[in-house]
Amino acid sequence: QVQLVESGGGSVQAGGSLRLSCAASGYTLSSYCLGWFRQAPGKEREGVATIDSDGSANYADAVKGRFTISKDNAKNTLYLQMNSLKPEDTAMYYCAGGANWWCIHPSLVSITDFIYWGQGTQVTVSS
Repeated sequence: QVQLVESGGGSVQAGGSLRLSCAASGYTLSSYCLGWFRQAPGKEREGVATIDSDGSANYADAVKGRFTISKDNAKNTLYLQMNSLKPEDTAMYYCAGGANWWCIHPSLVSITDFIYWGQGTQVTVSS
């Protein structure tokens, strides 16, 4: 049974930082494409960042230069370091695991490209 469990969300002021974690069980993160998505109220879920099995990362334009996706294969955990947060980053953040080793760019990726999802962690950024 595969489980992805996010943690690390919270409330911060604009300009602040948060680090999200996604711990996996029953699924080897090192072998697959992994991603972070977010969904704001009334909006569709959108891709934020992806990382291939070989560690190649890509970002949506809205977060490029501010967010960093990474993984610790030994801990089987995915991370999203978020710096210089803005109010428009406020959303529920989800980690996701794919079935392939390669990733589609976050600006083009669909939720159907991933087969496993975490429950989400809320990030709220105040101005």
